[in-house]
Formats: sequence, C-alpha cells, structure tokens
Amino acid sequence: MQITDNAVVCFHYALINDKDEVLDGSKGGEPIPYLHGFHNIVPGLEKAMAGRSVKDHFRVSLTPLEAYGEIDEEKIYDVDRKLFAEMSELSVGLMCHMTNESGDDEVVTVIEIDDDVVTVDANHPYAGESLTFDVDIVSIREATPQEIQAGQMVPA
Repeated sequence: MQITDNAVVCFHYALINDKDEVLDGSKGGEPIPYLHGFHNIVPGLEKAMAGRSVKDHFRVSLTPLEAYGEIDEEKIYDVDRKLFAEMSELSVGLMCHMTNESGDDEVVTVIEIDDDVVTVDANHPYAGESLTFDVDIVSIREATPQEIQAGQMVPA
C-alpha cells in the first residue's frame, strides 16, 4: 500500500537543522502516527510522504514555508509582568500557555524579561528555519470512517 489521502501512516523521523544537529525525533521510541491528507504534519513533509511505501527511507529538506513557517513579528509581543506573578520560575526560554487578545490559547516562549514587561514569542520554536526530515515509513493502513470524519487519529 502506498501513502494516499485517508491513510494512517506510522513513521520514525529525525528533525535536523542546517548545522546538521538533530533537534527532535522518534527514532529509538514509538513511531509517530498521522492521518495523511488532513494537514496534521508540516506541509512539505506531508507532500514528501505521498506515494511512499512501508520500509521507505528518505530525507527531505524543507524551506521555512514548507516546515513551520516564517517568523511572524506580530506573534512577538509584550505582556504585563504581573500576569506572571504566580510563577516562581519565570525565565527566558520558558514555554507556557497564554490567551492572546483574540481569546485564542497559544503556546508562547518567554524571550525577554524586564521589570514591568515580559516579551513572549508565539511563533513555533522552529519557525524561520530550513529543516531536514530523515524519515522511515513503518506502517500504512486505511483510516476508519471515524478517523476520516475527525480528520485525525482516533484513540484506540
């Protein structure tokens, strides 16, 4: 079976930056499942997965737009430090959930701390980076009707 829309694919990967450093991955652990054709993984990787088969191994280099996107300066903003009053471990690099001005929950990274203001970045940590995925396809199966309706894997 080849990877097409509505296929459940399990794969191992290593995520590598342009300095050839492994940033993340699943090799040595459990494979990552996803439902193909529903934009559940970065666009360039999903495109590269199409037509692949079990036991295929490949590397694909992606531009920021094909991966986690370019850095959006509007996603870097200042918040009142008082919002962090309950946090005893406030530090640069801390990731936390915040509700933005639109009322949406987002994960932000603290990038600067001043006396009255904390600057946070809601961009994905790998936004703006060219990345390489080193991939091994482990399994492929047809999705169930429930998975297709949900647009994602349904827990067993």
